[in-house]
Amino acid sequence: MSFIGKILGFIVGWRFGGFFGAILGAFLGHLGDKKIYEMGRVNSSFFKNKITRQELFTQTTFAVLGHLSKSKGRITEDDIALATNLMKQMNLDDAGRKSAQDAFNRGKQVDFPLRKVIQEFRIGCGQRADLLRMFLTVQVKAAFLDDELHENEKEVLYVVAEGLGLSRFQFEQMLAMEFAARQFSQGGFYQQQSGGHYQQGNYQGHSYQRSSGPTLEDAYKVLGVSATDDRQTVKRAYRRLMNENHPDKLVSKGLPKEMLEMAKEKAQQIQSAYDLICKAKGWK
Repeated sequence: MSFIGKILGFIVGWRFGGFFGAILGAFLGHLGDKKIYEMGRVNSSFFKNKITRQELFTQTTFAVLGHLSKSKGRITEDDIALATNLMKQMNLDDAGRKSAQDAFNRGKQVDFPLRKVIQEFRIGCGQRADLLRMFLTVQVKAAFLDDELHENEKEVLYVVAEGLGLSRFQFEQMLAMEFAARQFSQGGFYQQQSGGHYQQGNYQGHSYQRSSGPTLEDAYKVLGVSATDDRQTVKRAYRRLMNENHPDKLVSKGLPKEMLEMAKEKAQQIQSAYDLICKAKGWK
């Protein structure tokens, strides 16, 4: 993000208002920088024109969803319903809905250049790790809405994760965290059974099934910590995740405002997991 607005605001504020004027000027300049960043346009060879970062996020989301759905062999009614419901949740207008539908249909094509699209998306988002992880989270949630992770879906997700800068180990770890996080949403879907382990970068030996609610083990996985970690370690992990998934910060970096509720849900999952750990440990 540009710092020009902050610098100019500080100088002008200092000139006319001294120290406090400079602080106010820098703050106003910061708001200006954010707005310019949000409205800034990026190049996309796949979408054939310059679009805003938020438009890039939305269209890439639906294009990859289309590709992910097709990877199972055919597009099902559930896949179409998922994309349609997501459009409704985002309250897209007619133009936005058409762009999303077009992107979804293009993603279904056999020659869809997944790696190239993800590379352009990563560059367009300024390689901001928190925003990129939020994008991957949306795709992971979509993949598991049918209660099953097809092997082809997993491979597509890994290509996406790799293109966004995650290693295989980090990708598998993220899957485990997302599974656990679902338990902290209303009507959580999955519980990870015991007995699995990491081996050579692959997450081995786990199966997933419906569960009645979150467990303490789920809470540890959501935060990426273990039962033996001390309070400081857990709190540090919690604060880092809350900072990375802060809805307003994500929107300012390019997350479409229409996806704000998804970001809020993610933050609530993290908060609920931390609260459960604190309660179990007797931490106040």
